[in-house]
Amino acid sequence: MDIQRPNAQPLSEEEQAELDHLKKIIEAAIADGVLTAPEMERIKQQMGADGKVSLEELELYRLLVQEKISQGLLNRDIG
Repeated sequence: MDIQRPNAQPLSEEEQAELDHLKKIIEAAIADGVLTAPEMERIKQQMGADGKVSLEELELYRLLVQEKISQGLLNRDIG
């Protein structure tokens, strides 16, 4: 699904840095093919660190985690 946001403003440098940091956390968490409860908690904490969860953060999570789970490329062990 392609989401169009014609009125969206470009990310600030700070927002882009936060998104890049989140991507690194997610990539480290899923590198072994298993997402554990502590790793999921760390991802959630990072997503909400600034008091809000942006559409960009949700899209990144969807691409890197949810799609891999649905494709069978990533397992969840969140007990």
